[in-house]
Amino acid sequence: MGTIRLTVAQATVRFLANQYSERDGIEQRLIPGTFGIFGHGNVAGVGQALLQAARTGEADMPYYLARNEQGMVHAAAGFAKTRDRLQTLACTASIGPGSANMLTGAALATTNRLPVLLLASDIFATRVGSPVLQELELPSGYDISVNDAFRPLSRFFDRVWRPEQLPQALLGAMRVLTDPAETGAVTLALPQDVQAEGFDWPEELFSKRVWHVGRPVPEPAALARAVAAIKAAERPLIVAGGGVIYSHGADALRRLAEATGIPVADTQAGKGAIAWNHPQAVGGVGSTGSPVANALAREADLVIGIGTRHSDFTTASRTAFANPDVTFVNVNVAGLDAVKHSGIAVQADARETLEALIPALEGYRVAESLIDSYSEHLGRWNTVVDEAFHLGHGPLPAQTEVLGALNESIGENGTVVQAAGSMPGDLQMLWRAANPQQYHVEYAFSCMGYEIAGALGIKMAAPEREVYSLVGDGSYLMLAQELLTAISENIKLIVVIVQNHGFASIGALSESLGSQRFGTSYRFRDAESGQLDGDKLPVDLALNAESLGADVIRVNGISEFRKALDTARAATRTTVIHIETDPIAPVPSSESWWDVPVSEVSELDSTREAFAVYTDHKKDQRPYLTPPRG
Repeated sequence: MGTIRLTVAQATVRFLANQYSERDGIEQRLIPGTFGIFGHGNVAGVGQALLQAARTGEADMPYYLARNEQGMVHAAAGFAKTRDRLQTLACTASIGPGSANMLTGAALATTNRLPVLLLASDIFATRVGSPVLQELELPSGYDISVNDAFRPLSRFFDRVWRPEQLPQALLGAMRVLTDPAETGAVTLALPQDVQAEGFDWPEELFSKRVWHVGRPVPEPAALARAVAAIKAAERPLIVAGGGVIYSHGADALRRLAEATGIPVADTQAGKGAIAWNHPQAVGGVGSTGSPVANALAREADLVIGIGTRHSDFTTASRTAFANPDVTFVNVNVAGLDAVKHSGIAVQADARETLEALIPALEGYRVAESLIDSYSEHLGRWNTVVDEAFHLGHGPLPAQTEVLGALNESIGENGTVVQAAGSMPGDLQMLWRAANPQQYHVEYAFSCMGYEIAGALGIKMAAPEREVYSLVGDGSYLMLAQELLTAISENIKLIVVIVQNHGFASIGALSESLGSQRFGTSYRFRDAESGQLDGDKLPVDLALNAESLGADVIRVNGISEFRKALDTARAATRTTVIHIETDPIAPVPSSESWWDVPVSEVSELDSTREAFAVYTDHKKDQRPYLTPPRG
């Protein structure tokens, strides 16, 4: 093969257009498109390369104009999660604030272990004009730019100072993007002068490359240890995480649960891995879980974590699993997660391990008395959920009623999207997920503003699904710009703005911690008190959404909300439904806890009382260092 002369940016685009992922014989484009916002750092580099690709057809790389750099990374993450991490989107931004705006998105992607590719523009490699506009100057080193902040947030980071370095950087980036155990944000910092520099590239750089995403099988000895621990357990509990869904292991999980009678709880990322009405499905576990799962967790002598990282919400800040003899079996492709809580580590693909466990556990089944017990508890809990969904609260409806109306009408082809505030907790506790694609809550980073941007990426990844973005007024005000992107691309979303005039989740948390909802309401500053406790601000988010080009339906009450959902589903354009709710309406208890420290010293009675409660809960925390069985 010969060489071809291209700029660094043109070579990058052409390379990316020829990268593919493969798993189970299914091959697909790894990066089927690029989000971008152009400035002087990339307009003549990556921007020109994308234009040339579109005009000449030399590379198939569709371009999508985003409105916020953070938002476009969220959209790429939503896309990647929906495609089970086998595809993602690239994001390009200009030097300085443009690229720095992607930092939050990078943190979200890496925390959630979702692959996204960030092409962050950087300072001049030649330094001829330094310091240039938007350059960070540090006396400790001239090679440091704002993009160095991506290093701890990225699973792979490289800065391409010279064209010769590009092939190694690109291949390293693809390796990490397609590694299910090590994936996350991948950042290539591209100096703005290098982006436009020409170079003679070997033609083989642009050959089609297929990155095979393997399914690590469980090591026989590790599997044997896990099987022995399960067979010895009297009260085991499965905790299904996102790894079950990413591995397409839902069917195997269902068959294992049916064969053994082991109850299956879920995490935020794992909700839907088993249908809510399956006899062994006991709902969410931990701080925002169901009382059924949390009762089983307290008594479990063995916790079988499958594809979960055991976050503090899942473990209720290490108070959920209260049995003094509890041990863990951890099935995970990532070694970091497989060894948590001194568990029996099975570092392998979730589906492959589940398929191996089914024959290995033949003849094992939990006692029928345990099944009868949690089945009876489920019956009582379902009555509580029904009541929460149809509370009849007034004059403003409860948030649980909004979720109930949506849950009952969404259908198997709908996807609910959420990330922050009080709704993720209510959703994990109450939502009845019919399948793995129906529930999409970003709760590793729980980033306000993900809801609309993430929904955009989800709809791009699954255009056949009806995507519902549930967004509170706090999150909407932080990041609603990608609503315009969806409209400009004729991508239909249904956005439900739940207006409660403040931060409902933090308000409730503040009150429980003795801080009296301080600073959590959207109010005028009162001239007499000097505090933000005056009248409500005259915010009209529906009018704002309408100004961006969305069709808007304002509703009062749940009856109108149900009709609005029907109208939005029948629409062909992005539709926003605006409903006001009562931020202090009652919500059922998860009968669990989350560790948020309370001021140890205070002049406020409310804070002193909260600290006494906090101290009692701290007594129940455990290190989970019990030696594993076997």
